Amino acid sequence: MTANKNKLPLGELLVVKGFITHDQLRIALLEQKKTGAPLGKQLVGLGFVSEATLREALSENLGQESVDLNKVVVDAQAVRMVPKDLAKRHLLLPMGLNLADGRLSVAMANPNNLVALDQLRMLFRDEVSIEPMLASESDILRAIDHYYGYELSIDGILNEIETGEVDYASLSTQGNEYSQPVVRLIDALLADAVQKGASDIHFEPEHSFLRIRYRIDGVLRQIRSLHRNYWPAMAVRLKVMSGMNIAETRAPQDGRISLTLVGRPLDFRVAAQPTIYGENIVLRILDRLRSLVAIDNLGLPEDSLSLLKLMIARPEGIILVTGPTGSGKTTTLYSILNYVNSEGVNIMTLEDPVEYPMAMIRQTNVNEAAKMDFANGIRSMMRQDPDIILVGEIRDQDTAEMAFRAAMTGHQVYSTLHTNSAIGAIPRLLDIGVLPDIMAGNIIGVIAQRLVRKLCPHCKQAYQPDEFELRLLGVKPEEQQAPLYQAVGCEKCDLQGYKGRIAIQELLKMDVELDELIGRRASTREIRQAALAKGFRPLADDAARRVLQGITSLDEISRVVDLTDRVQALM
Repeated sequence: MTANKNKLPLGELLVVKGFITHDQLRIALLEQKKTGAPLGKQLVGLGFVSEATLREALSENLGQESVDLNKVVVDAQAVRMVPKDLAKRHLLLPMGLNLADGRLSVAMANPNNLVALDQLRMLFRDEVSIEPMLASESDILRAIDHYYGYELSIDGILNEIETGEVDYASLSTQGNEYSQPVVRLIDALLADAVQKGASDIHFEPEHSFLRIRYRIDGVLRQIRSLHRNYWPAMAVRLKVMSGMNIAETRAPQDGRISLTLVGRPLDFRVAAQPTIYGENIVLRILDRLRSLVAIDNLGLPEDSLSLLKLMIARPEGIILVTGPTGSGKTTTLYSILNYVNSEGVNIMTLEDPVEYPMAMIRQTNVNEAAKMDFANGIRSMMRQDPDIILVGEIRDQDTAEMAFRAAMTGHQVYSTLHTNSAIGAIPRLLDIGVLPDIMAGNIIGVIAQRLVRKLCPHCKQAYQPDEFELRLLGVKPEEQQAPLYQAVGCEKCDLQGYKGRIAIQELLKMDVELDELIGRRASTREIRQAALAKGFRPLADDAARRVLQGITSLDEISRVVDLTDRVQALM
């Protein structure tokens, strides 16, 4: 009894431990009065604490063991023994059943939920003892969808539209209110795309049918073909959800959707484009949890990571991230911002549009209508006392001049540029109209990157490469130690042979010699030779390293990286 009296409320415990301030607690309590949500959920929603921090604090407060579901292998047999509706209703997930001592370990958002514990005991007829463990709500919801499978039946909904017979399996378990089948069809497709790890969803009308494709691991994959009759209602639903004008069908439109799917908040950036067969609609899935990667988890080798941190440590100048669309430039920039983000610095961003909201960072959308383009935006931000500025993209002379002006006046500037390589950023900036004298001394460094697909660990197959392949990877036949792997395809990777992606990068750190070469308009070849002499590792070298590590295949890096220089060197 005494221990309970001394137990601090959750908010005060977080303040005592230094995770939040008294002001943040006061804000969360005021918001809680409005929404009625639990305090912990409110603190996470406001960005004051992470779910992991909250879980540990709750665990200590309740005297309950906690578990991180992302690091646990769940027992499929235990999952089969507990119905999905029970798991979802009470926010619990059976993790493992130990028949030897009759214990069932269960992850629960609220381990003190007596109703849930009683229902589990009734289900097992007191033959096993229930061992509840604390886990975060979003982790449990995500795990339920993963282990039980997503039950919204797309085929059932399509059958309902055709026949008029209600598909009860696809109706929401949250309430009895009946919703239109087209509404549920769009919800089912969005949830299905998120479940499959897609980055984009394409709705493409043809003459007599609608093609639906997902971009998974950077490659488009056809998922469904529907009759063209479905498309008008589906297009209207997508436009309503994204705040577009449903009467406008002849002009391009942009919108945004915010939803909570598979246990986490997601945003979709929506773009409609008129075509000869009707409106083509593409949704970009913005998953904040997947895109905010710690800088140490970018997969850089130790020496490259140290070099990147050295570049970030320089107080003024410009760091550029280059690569084509979809090469992970935004993820890298956000990882860097997350690394430098603290109460001691003022970070301001100008993006087109803001993709992921981040705590303590002042983020602004480019707005042509309000005369807030990149150049005017930087000019305005300079009056906001920033330490670090992120400019979404340098695409014209005005933006480039303002970005370099900010770098020259004691600010650290980050931006992206569309070029094929790190050294290619120099001629590109000259082409835009930046003077060599301005560039020299103000560029801290350039990061060029691509994303390559990772081989599926379950089905990748070792093989003996021929001499040409080994030489292409920079290895002499007698020096080869580890085997190379190729893609095969299995059920785990949807017969693709690949699952997930990893970044390959080249880092060019500027120094006095390179600045001098830029200042006298040296050729790209001269700059490249000087950089290689200082240990610069080109993109192809990093790609070859990933192949030799068994992470990806030679076929995959050939698809993404230009290996022609290496082939010519072998001739």
